[in-house]
Amino acid sequence: MEDYIVELSGVSKRFPGVLALDNVSFNLKAGEILALLGENGAGKSTLMKILSGVYIKDSGTMKIFGREIDEMNPKKAQELGVAIIHQELNMCAHLSVAENIFLGREITKSGVLSNREMERQAKKILDNLNIDISPDTIVGDLAVSKQQMVEIAKALSTNAKVLIMDEPTSALTSKEIDDLFLIIRKIRSEGCGIVYISHRLEELEHIVDRVTILRDGQFIKSMDYASTTLEEIIANMVGREIKEKFPRVQCKKGKKILEVKNLNAGKMVRNINFDLYEGEIVGIAGLMGAGRTETTRAIFGIDPKESGEIILDGKTITINKPLDAIQAGIVLAPEDRKKDGLCTKLSVRDNISLPNLDILCNALSIVDRKKEKSMSEKAVSDLKIKLPTTEVDAGSLSGGNQQKVVVAKWLARNSRVVIFDEPTRGIDVAAKVEIYNLMNELKEQGIGVLFVSSEMPEVMGISDRIIVMCDGKVTGEMPTNEATQDSILMYATKFDKKIDAVKA
Repeated sequence: MEDYIVELSGVSKRFPGVLALDNVSFNLKAGEILALLGENGAGKSTLMKILSGVYIKDSGTMKIFGREIDEMNPKKAQELGVAIIHQELNMCAHLSVAENIFLGREITKSGVLSNREMERQAKKILDNLNIDISPDTIVGDLAVSKQQMVEIAKALSTNAKVLIMDEPTSALTSKEIDDLFLIIRKIRSEGCGIVYISHRLEELEHIVDRVTILRDGQFIKSMDYASTTLEEIIANMVGREIKEKFPRVQCKKGKKILEVKNLNAGKMVRNINFDLYEGEIVGIAGLMGAGRTETTRAIFGIDPKESGEIILDGKTITINKPLDAIQAGIVLAPEDRKKDGLCTKLSVRDNISLPNLDILCNALSIVDRKKEKSMSEKAVSDLKIKLPTTEVDAGSLSGGNQQKVVVAKWLARNSRVVIFDEPTRGIDVAAKVEIYNLMNELKEQGIGVLFVSSEMPEVMGISDRIIVMCDGKVTGEMPTNEATQDSILMYATKFDKKIDAVKA
């Protein structure tokens, strides 16, 4: 039997109405990178929260470095050398890098905080990881990728020997992912066991040694990555073969639905011009910081516009706030679903009905509960959202199911344009296909679909036409059948001048 630094056996965990883990086994060796895979709701995060002391298991055994642990808590996990980096980074934005690294373990001298010593030790940790960040920098001033590096430094400052990383690359660019992988490989070389949770299956080949798969709260299979295929991994994750990663439907291009003319809104939205037609899906590509999200926010009325026109079905409309856009027929599924797309403390039913109260209320402004129930249950059924009842809190759902709820609330409206900003970030391969099928359904209904994505294969796989942005400007436009990764990247890095668009 091999020596494992982590051994979980027969672990089960039940929440009200849901058996999240059912007799699951899991193990990890020192100096290996293990990918923990499964669909949203498979139990990955629950299992890792048990390992890191956030949740207490209902049954089963847990051994860490050969020591059996009956009840784990976060403090005990830290003492045992277990650290977790959650998908939503847990940083104090107003504090410095050094203060974040030593948060809860502050260094004092004579009862007084020693910022100098914390900065000295923080610099030593950062230098050891080849992370070029000054320890006195305020974390809120750092890019998300740099904050991710600080989280790793914080975890390793506790002498962690088991590091759990939940979707570490979901908000990073290709260059930032390469930098992160260098750091992960260095940590592995020093004997740390790493659990790597990701839905970006294409990146596994660059970093993973072994794969463990969960499905519906149960252990399915564990195997060496080198001896398996991506198709086999996906089939084990979803219980069936995914024949088409990017399903496409052909529709006749209809009339112009949306026209954005000379839109300006701050430094990242500069003289934006594009059209959107019935029967097409338009993808917006570009590097992080290109102004894609800012453009969607300006169209939807979240950020103030300085100038420009938005024309819907041939008529110029005024959008000063999101309600104006919603009532006109333009809706947005935002990039940060928890911050901007959901009320996580409210039920799924409430989240679906809130933006639709004008439809659900009668003449006396009283909500028709029967109509509300029917609307929410139909939306849940149409999108195959996994939940025991629509009364559960939206925040209790897995990331992919939360994303579906964000989309579901707009399906009841007679919307003309649906804007998706990073719609598949942090969700599994099967859930991605369901989102793509939804976009295709909207397209077939004559609804204009506009979506932002940082994943180039996704943009090329689903879009009928691609708009490329760089430095707050549209720098290129092309039909998908003429696009290549090289041509998209060329337009995405044109910082010096605007390229004349090649119209579809």
